[in-house]
This record gives sequence, structure tokens and C-alpha cells, in this order.
Amino acid sequence: MASRTTRTVHELPPDIDDYRDLRWRREGARQIDSAYDVERFVEEVGFTACLTDSRRPGPSLYIAVCGRRDAVLPRNVQKDPEASQTWLLKDEVIRRGKVYYAKLSRGRVMFVAPRMVPYFRVIWGVRKVDEKRRLSKPAQAVLKALRREWEMATSDLRDDSGITDRQTFMKAIDELQAAMIVVPAEVLYLPKFTYLWTVAEGRFPAERKTIDRDTALREIARCFLDGAGMTVRGELAKVTGLSRHEAGRGNRALVAEGYAEMLAPGVYRRTRIARP
Repeated sequence: MASRTTRTVHELPPDIDDYRDLRWRREGARQIDSAYDVERFVEEVGFTACLTDSRRPGPSLYIAVCGRRDAVLPRNVQKDPEASQTWLLKDEVIRRGKVYYAKLSRGRVMFVAPRMVPYFRVIWGVRKVDEKRRLSKPAQAVLKALRREWEMATSDLRDDSGITDRQTFMKAIDELQAAMIVVPAEVLYLPKFTYLWTVAEGRFPAERKTIDRDTALREIARCFLDGAGMTVRGELAKVTGLSRHEAGRGNRALVAEGYAEMLAPGVYRRTRIARP
């Protein structure tokens, strides 16, 4: 008798795996080896994880650096040359400031193309008028200190915010990143390792036009489907941090406009896919 916890595993058709190899740079001919390559990759896919491997769904900078779909992070990542290269490229891309990078929803460390930032902000961002209601007191203290100087190292920001407990401070930083208010501006290694933090709107100003939630969900779903070719049950939610309900709303909106077709509950495919 099958276990109650057994779940249906959706096999991807070979043409979809080939399509993802091309779009997500999971092949040696298109692997990434420069910050410029990273920026082009992020613009192409719209959003991508940084250091996930083949055990997690979605595009990944680490997999694109490896140039193979079956890449798996070793236990000791410090000694892995591909993981080290990914980390160094991440540092350079942060410093260049041309794509959005932060720890977003549910702790996902992601790159987001500038064209997708407005849609992400609608779903996860906290507006300035809502900060006192939605942000914790430590997060408000950190943000107040950062807005005075606009860019600060971790230790200076901690001192100026008056938060003496390191864990409380880091939780506040993570909260501000998830709210799309604060981003790392640079990584320094000398004289000691630290991040420089800045207000996100300084690098990525808010759009003046109003975007409603349904539009944001649809465009995030479209962006993922463009790169994936096909999405199976729960995949969009796992990659982005959306609830399954909202991921479904986004995908069904694409079906309504003829951009995608629903093959089964939770399984969607682009209606037109160019062959790799």
C-alpha cells in the first residue's frame, strides 16, 4: 500500500529540459564567468537564486557558473572552486549595482532584474506610509539610522541604531531586505569582512505608475514561464516564495490571455516555445 505522504512526481518532457538548459545556462557552451555575464543572465531570466543547486527548482547562478544541470554543492563549499567563483561574482555584481540583490521572501537570496523589481515590490514591498505599522521596532531603528547616512557598514549601522544584540540586529536587516527597503551595496574583506548597506530606492527608484497585485502576480508567473517553458505543481511558489494560491492566480491569468495552457491542475506550459 502506498504511503499517504507519497506525492506525484511530474517528469519534465525532454524538450522542456533542453529548453531550460539553454535559458538557465545549464550547458558548458553558455556558462557564466564574468560579472557582465551575470547581469545579462539576470536580465534574461528576470530573477534567479544565487547559490542553490539542482536539488532546488528554478534558475541559479551557481548552476550557470558550473554549466551543467546536475550541479550539486559539496558540503565544504569553501574549498569548491565553482562555489567560490559564484561567491566572488556575486560580490562584484553587488558592487556594480546594476541588478537587484537581497535576501527576499522566506530568506531566499535572489538577483532580480530591474524590469521585475516593481512587480516584486507590489507583492513583498512595504511602503513608507506603512513602515511604522508593518515593521518591527528594531527594523525601524536600523532604517532610521541608515536613512541619516544612506550607506553604512554593518558595525556602524548596529552602533547607530542602538541595537546591541547581534541576533536582533541581523533579524532586523533580514526583515528590511525582505520588505525590499534595504540592500547590500558592497562587500568588504579588509580590514575585516563586512557588508555596506544602503536604501534600495536609491539604486532602484520606485515606479510612479500604479501596479495592482493581479498584474504583479501575472508578470512574475510570465517571467518564470518564459525561462522554464513549463511549470509543475508548486514550482513557481517554491522558486519565488509566493503562496500556491497566488502562484496559481498568476498562471491562470496567463491561460486566460492565451499565453499558456493548463495541462493538469497546477501544470502549465507556454503555448509557443522556440526550440533551443
